[in-house]
Amino acid sequence: MKKIIAFGASTSKNSINKQLATYAANQFKNASVEVLNLNDFEMPIYSVDKESETGIPQIAQDFYAKIGNSDLIIISFAEHNGSYSTAFKNIFDWSSRINGKTFQEKPMILLSTSPGPRGGSTVLEIAKNRFPFQGADLKGSFSLPNFNENFDAENGITNPELKSQLLEIINSI
Repeated sequence: MKKIIAFGASTSKNSINKQLATYAANQFKNASVEVLNLNDFEMPIYSVDKESETGIPQIAQDFYAKIGNSDLIIISFAEHNGSYSTAFKNIFDWSSRINGKTFQEKPMILLSTSPGPRGGSTVLEIAKNRFPFQGADLKGSFSLPNFNENFDAENGITNPELKSQLLEIINSI
């Protein structure tokens, strides 16, 4: 059974990216899915000084271990001013201090969504370009535009063409 770690790279309790990541993870057959909440990984803002004073927080080590114990990682990015949310960036920064190949050569699907027509595509491009250097085995990426028009809590992606695009990525893994 494939172990999937999924999360929305946001701390919003109503995160649309967490909804999308959860939906995508649950499309896999014979998989166990663990959906992470970034609020469970809150820690001091990374700095070299903090690291030298107190070391790497246990929470960062726990996050890194969850990545290592998975068979597939699904992340859906919230776009904050064209980039990662501060919460995600901080977890990423701390985890990268354990190992620069943070994602440990794990297969990964990168997603993004937003209420707007670009669907978080700017942050998705940043992650697609950066994560292979951090040890991601990128298997595919998908941006869902206009979340409120194209996603329903009960049915998932409601636009047949967009749903087909995501399922094509999922079925290729």
